[in-house]
Amino acid sequence: PHQSGNNSGVLHAGIYYQPGSLKAKLCVRGIDLVYDYCDKNKVPYNRNGKLIVAVEPEEIPRLQALFERAQKNNCKQIEMIDGSKIKDYASHIQGLKAIWSPYTGIIDWGLVTRSFAGDFEKRGGTVYTSYPLRKFSFAGESTKQGTPNDYPLVICSDPDLEPIHCKYVITCAGLHSDRVARLSGCSEVPKIIPFRGEYLLLTSEKKNRIKTNVYPVPDPRLPFLGVHFTPRMNGDVWLGPNAVLAYKREGYSYFSISPSDIYDALSFRGMQKLVFKYFGYGMKELYRGIWIRAQVKQLQRFMPDLSIKDVERGPSGVRAQAMDAQGNLVDDFVFDSGDGDIASRILHVRNAPSPGATSSLAIAEMINDKVAEKFNLKR
Repeated sequence: PHQSGNNSGVLHAGIYYQPGSLKAKLCVRGIDLVYDYCDKNKVPYNRNGKLIVAVEPEEIPRLQALFERAQKNNCKQIEMIDGSKIKDYASHIQGLKAIWSPYTGIIDWGLVTRSFAGDFEKRGGTVYTSYPLRKFSFAGESTKQGTPNDYPLVICSDPDLEPIHCKYVITCAGLHSDRVARLSGCSEVPKIIPFRGEYLLLTSEKKNRIKTNVYPVPDPRLPFLGVHFTPRMNGDVWLGPNAVLAYKREGYSYFSISPSDIYDALSFRGMQKLVFKYFGYGMKELYRGIWIRAQVKQLQRFMPDLSIKDVERGPSGVRAQAMDAQGNLVDDFVFDSGDGDIASRILHVRNAPSPGATSSLAIAEMINDKVAEKFNLKR
């Protein structure tokens, strides 16, 4: 999966999200469900915790506000610690104060996704790969003329692939969720804008220092969390990411380019407004992506003896970020449907960025409730 297999691999505790939002509710519920699922299905994880570190005096009030938000969200086991205690959890990280979240963890989300797929197949489902969606169609009558069709919705792919007939459809199309929704007759807004996040790899012996996740205090004026230290299940340590516009929906490098995707993004009025609002920030992110030294400088705020010799370019992921027509990044999960023969039989998950993976089983519970009500299905 494009997003699940290329994200930071963190199990989020629910600290950052607006109290009362779907993100807050489903993340706090979801992390419990994922830990329980992994224990029952022997999927490995590491509950290694997270530090959110203030390194400047002006960050401390924002850190305190974030701590109060986490308390409102009922995040488990969080505490505020002084700078002297940071080294108890990350010996080479410096800071003035920090939030310590021992319930945060790391996991291989690609492995989890494959486990989910295996569960689906064991229950009689079929997973189709290399099956591009071209259109939805509606067949109101069965092959017996004049009788209702029990499976009137048709998913059409390429001519050499058999169509799939079904009663109802649930989509969670990630980087193409707006286009899939449009195929069903729903609005193309919110629009998906692909943002690439580029990581560095900590390659020297210093990677042995990083056992827990280390995050900055987010700037509320900016749309992303900032660069952080992220241990991986395989022993690697990722540093980053930045956030730059991807030149293709699946554009994992600067050389992965789709002119039509670029035009699609830049011709969207909302994107034009976003560029105008965050032009300076965007240029800094682009600069950090090109010049490793600039990204290392950000990380040195937390680990002063980190040098450019300790890192190399690492992997990247593409975030499917939903955006409204005013250029605002949609901050919560979005579910959508529509009218008409086709759209009324489809439920779209339009926006599920971070913490979408952590929230996945809680999102599944919500989808179950929504389809039971919408399609009048028996439980």
